[in-house]
Order: sequence, then C-alpha cells, then structure tokens
Amino acid sequence: MTDRTPTDLLPPVLPEVAAAAVAALPPRLHKRLDATVGRLAGVPVGRVDGGVSVDCGAEALVTLTPGPTGAVTEGHQARCSCLLAPRCLHRTAVLVACPVADPATQPDPASTDASSAPDSDGAKPSRTGRTERSAAGRAGQNTAPTKAQRAAAGALWRAASAVLAAGVPAAGAVPQAELLRAAHSARLAGLPRAESAALRAVRGLRAHRERQAGHRLAELVEVLHDLLYVAGRLAAGDPDPALVGILRRAYQPDGTLEVYGVCREPVISANGYAGVVTHLVAADGRRLSFGDVKPGGPERARDCARAVTEMGAVAVNHAVLARGGLRITGTTVSPDGRLGAGKGVRASPLVETDWATGPLAQLFARPLAEVVTAQLAADDPEDPIRAGTALVGGDLMVVGAVGDQVLARELAPATDAGPERAPVPDGPVIRLAPADSHPMLTHVANLRRLASRPGLRIRVVGRLDPDRASTLRPLAVGPVPGAATTLRLPADWHGRADLGYDEIQGGHLPPRDPAAMAEPVLALGVDAVAESPLWRVRRLVELAVSGGRRAVVEAARGEGTGLTGPLRRAGFTTAATVASALADESDRRGRDAFGRRTDPDPDRYAWAWLATTAHLAATERELIRSSWDCPGSAPAVRP
Repeated sequence: MTDRTPTDLLPPVLPEVAAAAVAALPPRLHKRLDATVGRLAGVPVGRVDGGVSVDCGAEALVTLTPGPTGAVTEGHQARCSCLLAPRCLHRTAVLVACPVADPATQPDPASTDASSAPDSDGAKPSRTGRTERSAAGRAGQNTAPTKAQRAAAGALWRAASAVLAAGVPAAGAVPQAELLRAAHSARLAGLPRAESAALRAVRGLRAHRERQAGHRLAELVEVLHDLLYVAGRLAAGDPDPALVGILRRAYQPDGTLEVYGVCREPVISANGYAGVVTHLVAADGRRLSFGDVKPGGPERARDCARAVTEMGAVAVNHAVLARGGLRITGTTVSPDGRLGAGKGVRASPLVETDWATGPLAQLFARPLAEVVTAQLAADDPEDPIRAGTALVGGDLMVVGAVGDQVLARELAPATDAGPERAPVPDGPVIRLAPADSHPMLTHVANLRRLASRPGLRIRVVGRLDPDRASTLRPLAVGPVPGAATTLRLPADWHGRADLGYDEIQGGHLPPRDPAAMAEPVLALGVDAVAESPLWRVRRLVELAVSGGRRAVVEAARGEGTGLTGPLRRAGFTTAATVASALADESDRRGRDAFGRRTDPDPDRYAWAWLATTAHLAATERELIRSSWDCPGSAPAVRP
C-alpha cells in the first residue's frame, strides 16, 4: 500500500453522488477530469467545522461535510466556491478522488438497532431496506429476474464490457462513473451481489491506475470476472437465486452465547475503513467475530490494538477478548457470524483459555490437507470471493525462509508421534506469507523473527491463500503443546501472539541449538501452478484488463502458435481452445453497410474473456488443492 497522501483524508462518497456529479459535468470537461483528479494527490486537505476542505486554486475551494456516518451521502454536502458550481470541474474531481463508500454503511432511518457494527471491510447492515427484502424474497426460489432487474444487469454488463475492452489506462473517471451509476441501479433493483461486484471493480480500477503497492492485478481480474458473470447471466434471465445474492448482515437473536477469543486481526481496507476484528469460537463450535471498523486509515488499525468497543452495555477490550471469553445474553448474530452490539446485549467475562483446550482445540483437530480441500470445494454461491477465507489451524515446523515468507512443514498428529513431533513424511512445504505487509503492522517483522529459527515448532492460525500453492496467511502463532523447541511467550499472552500487533522478541524463541535445529531447505519441489504453461493464459487475461483489447491483439499476433502449442502438449487442451478463441475475438472487426471497418462490438469479446477467465480459475484452483496433499508439491526455492 502506498504512503498516505492528502486525498486519503477525504471522506467516502456514495456511488450515486459521484456518478451524478460526473453526469452533470459538461461534456467538454470530461477529457480534463482525469488530469484534475491526478493533481489532487498533491493538494493539501484542510479541516473545517464538520468536514474537510480542498484548495483547488484561485477562487475554488471545495468543502465536504459528511453526514453522521462519516460519508458524503447527498450532493449538497459537497460545495465549491467557484462561479460554475455545482457543475464545475473542481467539485466533480474531488468527489471522484474520494473513496467509494459502501451503500450498506448507511443505516436505514427506520431502524434504531445499535447492532449495526461494521464488518471487516467497513460494511454495516441495511436493516430493512428494499434491497434486502427483494433479495431475501427470492432466496431459495428459482424465479426469473424481473424486468427492472434485467435492465439493471444489462446496464452493468454494458459498462463492464466497455471497461474491459478499453483497459485500465482508458478506464478513467467517466467509465467509472458509468459503473457507479449502474451499481446504484442494481441496488434499487435488488441485486446486491452485482452491486457489490461493481463497487469492488471501481475500487480496483482506481487502485491500479494509482499504482497502489498493495493492489494486485489478479484481484481486479477476479472482480471483473464476477461482475461480468453475474450481470451477463441476470441480463439473460437466468433464475438462479445465487446470482441475486443476499445482504448477509440481517442480525437475528441468538439467546445466550459463550464465546472464546482466537486472535485479533488488523483491518486496512481499500474503501477508507480501518480497525480491528476479533475472531471467536462459540462453545458449540461456530466461528464468530466482533469488529470495530470505521472510516479511517492505517493509524486507526494500529491504534485499535487495545481499543475498547461498546457491545451493548459492556465495554469490550479487543486485546482482552482475543485471549479470553465472554458469556453474552441478548446477543444478535448475522448469518456470516458477526456479533451485534444492540442495546439489549449483556456480557460477563469468562476464564482465559488457551488454544489447547475447549472449543479452541477443534481448530487444530484435522490435518491441513483435509481442511483446505473442504474449503476449496465449498464455494459460497452468494459471495464467491469468500471461498477459502475461514480460519484454519495447524502445527508446523519452520524449515527456512524466502523473501518475507516463512517455509514450514506440517507436524505429524500428536497421537502418532512423541513430544517432539516430526513433520509429516512427504508432506508439502507450506509458505507462511504476511497477512498484511503495511509497515505500521508487525506481520513482516514477526515472520522474519520466526524464520530465524529453523526447526522451531509453532501452532498457527490463519487463512488459506486460495490463489497460491500451499500458502497460508497467518494471523496468530503459539507454542506447540509438549514441544521443547517451541515459542516461550509471556504468561499474560495466554499462549498466543497476534502477528499484526504483538512483537515477538528474541527471548520468546528457544536458544539456538544446532542439534535441535533443522538444516535450512535450499531446494524444494516444483510449484504446480507457477511452473505449468497456464501462466500463458493468465498473462493473456491480465493483459486484457491492464492494456485493453488492442493489447491482446498485439500479444496474440506476436506469440502465434507459441500461445496454444505448449498448452496442448501439456494436456491443457481446453485452456488452449478458450485462449485461442479470446485471441481471435480480440482481432475481429465489423463493417458497416458501405464496407467500412467499424468499432467491434464488446459483447462477444467480453464473453470470450469471461470463458477464458472462468476456465483458468477452475484449473488453477484444482492445482492449488492438489498442492496440499501431493508429495513434492511445493514452492521452488533456490539458494
């Protein structure tokens, strides 16, 4: 992620507000809009009563006064002092430069329930809005989309297809505004999944155009794939209710709960929200969470390490909750496991527990290969990007490092080994990659400290990285019960260190004992994903996004049979077929009634790109699944 710039101080803006400003701007100013937005990165942002001000030059001061939620929700909350306001370039550029607010963060005026705590990406529940009723009414029913829904999906398809054909360099403020306008129409039509995908696409486009270090092109490819897939099928009248989606934050009463803390996770989102989420396990084994995520930057995520958050009438300290527990009465829980903080919630503390006892021990009861296979096979039809994001736990032995990543092997089950358990024979080498590399957090420093002790036994809680072979994103570590060569954490840490907040010191590691420490691994097996010829298809679909249709044409002409030949020889015949179809479609041009060449229709090109991307994702996912249980499947590392 890039260092904080003045525009990071700007409040989030609802999509329809930014889209309306661009639509009202005279067409002659559209070409100047992107350049003006770019210049705002160096413009100072000042504080005024109730908001912020941006100095856009002589006699042009733009003032933003966000509402109670911290977001600009109405056009009149953005004012400019110039004579052309409100249809002026200054006001429009500032609104476009602001982060895109999630409409779900705006509570329904009819609801006064305080349990609308934001989730890990800054979203709050829309308690009784039209979108929620529309989506919920169709859940589980194969009802064809309404005329309004098909129209909204068609608008999204056209906007996304145009962005794909143009590529990121040409997807400036005006194409983004078309996506935002279409996203608002999708919200009004009751299409929450399509709306969410469109907002993520706009954020991804902005991150890529601004060259933010924390952004990956593969993420933008994934978001555009989901947007085109959902919009295209809905526009064609597909009755699958999963395409509509649901608003998952509808809290339901859950009586009395006993919950135990697992770890804290710092949150720095791309849409201007930051904070902390504490992950919990209920006595009945359910995975839950309680968050404090609000508008803010990385400093807020860092400062929330020991923050106190209100849960009804109870003040909850996240550092204490992550190592202890609560008995909660009057609680409400969302379908995706987030605890509410309504006024009727009461809680009392429970005795601190470690990972080796009670419900927390179930995190480490199954082999990693078994857990990963189950996660990758269990897609969430309402939200595919959540697939593979549940917490997993395992006992590992550090064997070395590459870059800022730790290499480790899974330990044999405790019932099959002595106190100093050996790694699983022929098991994969597992990468432990930083969950967040932001310098204000301690993930990278802690992983480097762990990597300095080959042979160290550690108990890890983290998430599967669904895009990389045998890779975990650890959130917390602890000592392996009964092991001698393991962590020695302070007693008040209760057997766990949150990698984003707690700093592991040299005294927390065992002494360097050459007899106990394993030799570093200098050469490992082949990465089944990185070493397969599928990288040619991956490069093509990413080039289509980063460079547009013409970039695909030039690349396909340059490679010729070099694109599909290696794929067919390796047995990836379907991948070769869809990649060839994409290359051919990218070069197709139409002719008008007089025989003159015309601009190509983006629809067929978008469908060809969508087919290629879908096949690539399915094939890579199967390779990643196999990397966890096939001997020799491991990252390639050279000394």
